[in-house]
Parts: sequence; C-alpha cells; structure tokens
Amino acid sequence: MRLKSKLSILLILSLILVVIYLFAGIPGNWEYILPRRFSRVLAIIVTGSVIAIATVVFQTITNNRILTPSVIGLDSLYVLLQTFFIFVFGSTSAFAANPNLNFALSVGAMVVFAFLLYHLLFKKQKNVYFLLLVGIVFGTFFGSLSSFMQVLIDPNEFMIVQNRMFASFNNVNTDILLVAILLIIFTIIYFWKYIKFLDVMSLGKEHAINLGINYDEVVKRLLIVIAIWISVATALVGPIMFLGLLVANVTYEFMKTYRHSYLLIASALVSIVALIGGQLVVDRIFSFETTLSVIINFIGGAYFLYLILKENKAW
Repeated sequence: MRLKSKLSILLILSLILVVIYLFAGIPGNWEYILPRRFSRVLAIIVTGSVIAIATVVFQTITNNRILTPSVIGLDSLYVLLQTFFIFVFGSTSAFAANPNLNFALSVGAMVVFAFLLYHLLFKKQKNVYFLLLVGIVFGTFFGSLSSFMQVLIDPNEFMIVQNRMFASFNNVNTDILLVAILLIIFTIIYFWKYIKFLDVMSLGKEHAINLGINYDEVVKRLLIVIAIWISVATALVGPIMFLGLLVANVTYEFMKTYRHSYLLIASALVSIVALIGGQLVVDRIFSFETTLSVIINFIGGAYFLYLILKENKAW
C-alpha cells in the first residue's frame, strides 16, 4: 500500500471519529453541548499531535524507539509545580485557581528548566545520552519532592493535586487553548526548516556529520522545540506518560518508512484516533468513571513491556 493511501486511511478514520464524538448522543441542547465538545476535540487534536510529533523527533535524535521526551523530567516538574502551588499558597490562591496564571507559570517553568538543562549540558557534554541521564535524575528528584509535599498536604487539597496528576480533556479553558495553539503554530513554523535534516539524522550522529549537518546545533534547537511542545501539552491537559511511545511505535509499524514528512503527519493522525477513540470509550462505556490518561497509560505501559521483551529476545 502506498504511503499516501495509508495517510488517507488515517485521515478518514480520524474525521469519522471526530464527527461521531461531536454529534452522537446530543439530547437536544446543542448550544451548550456542542461548543464544549468542540473545545474538547480541539484540545485532543492539539495535544495529541504535538506529543506524537515531539516523540518521533525525539526518538530520531536519540536513535531509540523506546525513549520519550518524558524521560527529561518535564512531567514530574509539572506535578511538582501543581503540588507546590497548592502546598504553599493553597487551592484557593491565584496560582492554583486561576487557570491562565497557572498555565503561564507551568509552561514558563518547564521551558526555562529545559533550556537551562540543554544549554549547560551541551556547553560541556555534547552527548544526548548524558542529557537523558541527567533528565532522569531530575525527574526522580522532582517526583520525590512532590511525594514529600503530598504526604504533608491537607487531604482535601490533595484531592485537587491528584486530579491534576492525570490528563483530563473534560474541562478545557478556551482562552488557554487559543494561547496554546498560537504557541504551537509559532514553534511549528520555526521547526519546519529542520524537517529536511531528520531523515539523515535517523542514520546516526556520525553519518549525519559526514553528510554535512551541524549535528549538535540542530539537536539543541530541536530539543528546545520539543520541550516547548511537551510543556504546552502537559500544562494544557496534564501529563500522559505513554501516549507518545504508543502512537510513535504504532506509526512506525503501520507506515514502514524512514521519511519523516510522512511519519510526522501519520503519528499525529494515529494520536488523534487513539485519543478520540479512547475518549469515546470513557464517555460511552465507562460513563466517566475513569480518565482517558489511565487507559492510555495502561495500554502504553503494556506495549512498553512488550517492546522491551521483544528487543531483549532479538538481542
């Protein structure tokens, strides 16, 4: 099957699921329900697309299909920030209760952390794997601080923290969504000129350098873009740890190509199918008794174990 035909299948499937989610089961109050569903679908499309694209680019840089941008520690930093705001200032403070301020502080802190991490480490150690190791250490440190504060926090306020530890598309702030879309559009415009390097970079660092790519500079700029995407997506709906891993590897198996011009679009469409299909399951089958992130993380975690066992067997 041709690559364009595969993309067409994913696009048609995505559109069918979007239409079903938007219009199925509306009892009659269209003016109230349809705008809420539309904002939810828009949040799913934006979040799913940037997480999928960021994961594919990150795996190309690291030349590893098991690693995801979450290993840098941005998810853990987001949970730490939400816990810190409520632990220090309380759940009724502007830092926790004002969604616009919370979004701005969360995105700003995550981007600054990633920028400092990349800048300081690339200045001394121009090695992506050393960067990942430091990111894992920071992620563990942030997780430990979050757990420490969550033990001491008031039980009623801990429930608010717990709600923010899992991604949710049910109550998306429209103002924040528009700001997130603008940020993502600007970064995509900046990222566009680097797409042509990804096919060569997938061959490895040595081959990319031999073919004339300023590897370290390109990697540094791509990592900053990835950090912005993951920060915006996480601050918008919350952390979804295994989504990128799941959709990226499904995309590789379905598309079976090295060409990133197809892989990036396909991964975004696969992510949209997975998220909207999962949200339909949450709404229709589980009647909102669970969250989409729980389902995604369960399936993604099982798939992660499968990939590890598969690679171990091959080795």
